[in-house]
Amino acid sequence: MRDVGEEVAAAYREEWGRVVAAVIRFTGDWDLAEECAQDAFARALRRWPVHGVPRRPGAWLTTAARNLARDRLRRRALEAGKLREFALRRPAEAGTGPDDRLELMFACCHPALALPARVALTLRCLTGLSTADIARAFLVPEATMAQRIVRAKRKIRHGGIPFRVPPAHLLPERLDAVLAVLYLLYNAGYSGGGRPELAAEAVRLARVLAGLMPAEPEARGLLALMLLHEARRPGRHDAGGDIVPLDRQDRGGWDRAAIAEGVRLLAPAPAGKYQVQAAIAACHACAPSAGETDWPRISRLYAQLARLAPGPVVELNRAVAVSMADGPAAALPLLDALRAAGALDGYHLLPATRAELLRRLGRRAEAAQSGREALELAADEAERRYLTRWLTSLTS
Repeated sequence: MRDVGEEVAAAYREEWGRVVAAVIRFTGDWDLAEECAQDAFARALRRWPVHGVPRRPGAWLTTAARNLARDRLRRRALEAGKLREFALRRPAEAGTGPDDRLELMFACCHPALALPARVALTLRCLTGLSTADIARAFLVPEATMAQRIVRAKRKIRHGGIPFRVPPAHLLPERLDAVLAVLYLLYNAGYSGGGRPELAAEAVRLARVLAGLMPAEPEARGLLALMLLHEARRPGRHDAGGDIVPLDRQDRGGWDRAAIAEGVRLLAPAPAGKYQVQAAIAACHACAPSAGETDWPRISRLYAQLARLAPGPVVELNRAVAVSMADGPAAALPLLDALRAAGALDGYHLLPATRAELLRRLGRRAEAAQSGREALELAADEAERRYLTRWLTSLTS
């Protein structure tokens, strides 16, 4: 049984975004909402050990934060000599959904805000991570991150960005902006060395979004994609932190419950870019062994993804799938075209992929040259160790 401190910590993780969103709707003041939410949790730490944990912690915290906000607004009005206007002021109506977090997500991810600001504001307002924690996660000074958040809030306040779910004709574009922020946040926690706490927050927010918009296949697709990748996280590195290639990972250590949940979220015929990426991840996660992976289907899905979301990284991944489905000779021209286009200059995975295809074709000298190029470009230490081992095995 959890003690009261653990109950408050759990409520903080689960209810912070809901409490902040409710107070923003009530006051229209983002800074005041965060301040009152923090004080409501501080009050819980003092009162719950004495009076017990309430049956509905979220409702208790929301009520406490709203009451604190009302008192502070009244005090401000009194100090400004505008008490009568405060008395006549009507509070904003509550949202029509189960909570106001959906409106908060759309406000934080509004296209008028720069992408780094959207990510920072989403983390600050919906997860309760401190500015210092967010700055550390994205390797920028705390002052820089604080300025991003302050400027974003100022733009929302002065730019008239509404606190609501967009109308139907704007929803696809605006939903894509929300999904893009969550996807970027997840990748920051998964790629390279990764920061598992960021990935966990992204999964949690994607779960909230999918729960609040159950009829949106792309919201479900993004959650499925994250779950299917997270399920394989335990096998990505060995005990020493070295990379374990997908075909050598211990599939017995993958999270089968997460895989099952991810597969359930998939549409029968994936049509959006997140659903298609999740279908690709499901092909890997559901294969009993590396040799039984359905590479022809993965190749077809990547071709579909290239039409939905064209880009050089998608083409690189498609080339890998083609090499596995049709052989390295069929894929090498795709890599050569990417190299000639120059869009992936400086991206170590392009020469690394080319090196592996050349190795499979028996062109070992060219493979070694591409492998050394990849090693020079790789920044992550685990990637560098892997490439060093790969080069050693090639020449031994």
